[in-house]
Amino acid sequence: MKNKPPIDFERAFYKLTGNPPFPWQRALYEQLVAGNIPTSCNLPTGLGKTSVVAVALIALANFPHRMPRQIAYVVNRRTVVDQTTAELEKLRANLVVAGLQDRLRALCSNPAEPVPLAISTLRGQFADNGEWRSDPTRPAVIVGTVDMIGSRLLFSGYGCGFKTRPLHAGLLGQDTLLVHDEAHLEPAFQELLIQIRAEQSRGGDLRPLLIMELTATSRSEVDGKAPFSLTDDDYRNPIVARRIDAAKKIVLYPLDDEKSTSDLVSKLALEHLPSERAIIVFLRRVEDVAKVGTQLKKKADRVEQLTGTLRGWERDQLTKSNPVLARFLPPSNRTAGVDPAPGTVFLVCTSAGEVGVNISADHAVCDLSTFESMTQRFGRVNRFGACPDTQIDVVYPIALPTEDTVAEEQAKDLGKQNTSVFIDAARRRTLELLHALRGDGSPRALGQLKAEDRQAAFSPSPAMVDATDVLFDAWTLTTIRDRLPGRPPVADWLHGVADWEPPETHVAWREEVSYLTSVLTPEQLEDALEDYPLKPHEVLRDRTSRVFGHLETLAARHSEAMSWLVGSDNRIQTLVLTDLVERDRQNRPIRDLAGCTVILPPTVGGLSSGMLDGSVLYVPESHSDYDIADRWFDDADPPRPRRVRVWDDDVPPSGFKWRLARTIDVGHDAEDELEELAAEDAAPRRRIWRWFVRPQVADDDGSKWASKPQELRSHLETAEGHAARLVAALNLSPPLASAVVLASAWHDLGKNRALWQTCIGNWKYPELVLAKSDGKMRPIDLNRFRHEFGSLLDALRDHAAALAEQSEEVRDLIMHLIAAHHGRARPHFPNDEAFDPDHPEQRARKLAVEVPQRFARLQRRYGRWGLAWLESLVRAADALASQTNVEVNP
Repeated sequence: MKNKPPIDFERAFYKLTGNPPFPWQRALYEQLVAGNIPTSCNLPTGLGKTSVVAVALIALANFPHRMPRQIAYVVNRRTVVDQTTAELEKLRANLVVAGLQDRLRALCSNPAEPVPLAISTLRGQFADNGEWRSDPTRPAVIVGTVDMIGSRLLFSGYGCGFKTRPLHAGLLGQDTLLVHDEAHLEPAFQELLIQIRAEQSRGGDLRPLLIMELTATSRSEVDGKAPFSLTDDDYRNPIVARRIDAAKKIVLYPLDDEKSTSDLVSKLALEHLPSERAIIVFLRRVEDVAKVGTQLKKKADRVEQLTGTLRGWERDQLTKSNPVLARFLPPSNRTAGVDPAPGTVFLVCTSAGEVGVNISADHAVCDLSTFESMTQRFGRVNRFGACPDTQIDVVYPIALPTEDTVAEEQAKDLGKQNTSVFIDAARRRTLELLHALRGDGSPRALGQLKAEDRQAAFSPSPAMVDATDVLFDAWTLTTIRDRLPGRPPVADWLHGVADWEPPETHVAWREEVSYLTSVLTPEQLEDALEDYPLKPHEVLRDRTSRVFGHLETLAARHSEAMSWLVGSDNRIQTLVLTDLVERDRQNRPIRDLAGCTVILPPTVGGLSSGMLDGSVLYVPESHSDYDIADRWFDDADPPRPRRVRVWDDDVPPSGFKWRLARTIDVGHDAEDELEELAAEDAAPRRRIWRWFVRPQVADDDGSKWASKPQELRSHLETAEGHAARLVAALNLSPPLASAVVLASAWHDLGKNRALWQTCIGNWKYPELVLAKSDGKMRPIDLNRFRHEFGSLLDALRDHAAALAEQSEEVRDLIMHLIAAHHGRARPHFPNDEAFDPDHPEQRARKLAVEVPQRFARLQRRYGRWGLAWLESLVRAADALASQTNVEVNP
């Protein structure tokens, strides 16, 4: 492949995307292949910023030694709908015709890889198909929000257990180009990325993160350099010219009382009712969205609402199958079989419709927001320049703070400042800019405003929190699950501290709350939730104050109902619902729900069309609409479930390599049984609950159960072979390659214990030592024995000569990679896991002390993300070996 001439960019781009490249796309490609990745790209909306991925893939195929194998595409946290994944799937379908398939396959450890580009999304109903984690050599594109990708970079992945957090951090933090779209909306995250990159440059990270911000509204220069932007050739391009000069007439409407915003917005929107057009309405407040939606529905038949408070499942269904929303989408983004609604249609949005949504309305009506928000709104109207008479009606309050008022607030103590004054001052400056535009809201007109004037009209930047080396170290200690002094939750580093932003709380419904609260301890509940974690499609989020009010309403009806309060550290408190919403004598909530997740039993109700509503009663017919944990699918056609819970004698799932993740006896006492027998037509009480999953990678304790049994010797040999291919494909240096291969060859030695074989239920093959059972054996958790710890002891005893041949560095790395291949040893094994029935207690204690010391040494040597990345290679070899069919010969 090294001797092959580069594929022509123009042809490859056209074949990949179906469109000829704009001049800026060609210019970006030339910079990438020259090894000059721009840190900032300032590009107007509507010019295909997501095509950066196509450009990067062509650069990777032609010059793999200059490009990272992974692209992480990060969108703003307020994004509700994003078509990026669908666009990427179209790119992947065109790899062959573009001439990229074989070149990307040549980078994979598997020379017969049928699909040499992994695509994963870290949100939504199809969240995280695991493709990006299964093989670190396979080129991949990962799409996610600031929360989902940012938390993973900081070893604190939301929705991830302690076992998977270092895996995700290592893979995202190395050999990755991170593209931060709409970066001006998340300045704190952009600053965090810069700090991570600086920390990696000081450490020993092997393949440091590369960062590119995309924005149509840059806040400032980056590193003192002007951002990459359009060229003169772009402005001469007819398609670019049509889009940046798209007709967008601004009409301003003053308002005496801002409380009447919804009334005037509704009136202006209804004036478009005879137009037969698609009308979008933007409002800052969820309450105003509800009011305007109600008023429009009195006179219009086709009205939909889109807010960030929708649960993920309903949000996804809205974007895929709603005829009104389809009217705003270009044909390429519409779901097959969904016909756009005819006539005049209305879409009423909060900021959820501003960012990352490829929608284009004919007209817009909105209230006044800050400049970066208004720019995003304008970008969702006549996006492609196809409408000659687009109008944007902007309702604004007459009374906005003057600069003198702002100065007075700035002079006050920080604790006494009214931060809303600063927001409103930015809105006033935005209004001044709108007046200066003289009715022209086209992208060209917006771009011609002075940069300093635009920045002055942005919402205030949140207070940035420095990510120090001490904090980075603390976040890597993923084995320590309890609260650690000096290890705060990562939210403030992802979004900054903005006093004017109200705190939020997440809410979900799970049957576990009803069945397991009295059966398991909080720590056991945490383990169960790690086996069956909350996924984004199950969760809604809303302002904490509103959530609290709805929970009070639910508690008034269900005073004895239980709830789970999950903190930002994933620790669980079990609380009676009335205790959850208890207030003190000053009528203040006793418990702080900000940043937490509340999990409710379905039987309390409270769900209305995907939104939290305490007034909604539970009805049995709606039970399946509450607990939707099992509606988590892969991206096959048709989609297949990734997990299933089965009660008692119900038929378990078959095929697709299902694994039994957990068996729970919920139990019941004699009195309950007598009541059941006495009741007429009583349904049998549920007793045994079995949870099945279809894991994509061996990043948890999946080694206990697999689709087919594997003999230990064969498994280790297979893992060693996969490791050798992985390190060769990655061109890893010989010392590191040796460490990864030997660690893979010895990683499961500790399974050669009668205790462990009994634990996995190996009664069928008592004469064999198994590495994997077949999923049908009944596991029995006898104690806390960890086979990884036993593997360390066996490696030191049985492979002393081979270890002696290695340098001290490599020996250290081998031992750590063995210890960490299921997420332990970061930095330690807990006391109750640091033992081995086949080794003297004194030797085990000595080894337990060495584990954290070794971790600290290696993290200094290879960097925090570099060490985690090396761990991911052994875990990948284990996963690939687990998926290999090896016949068991008794």
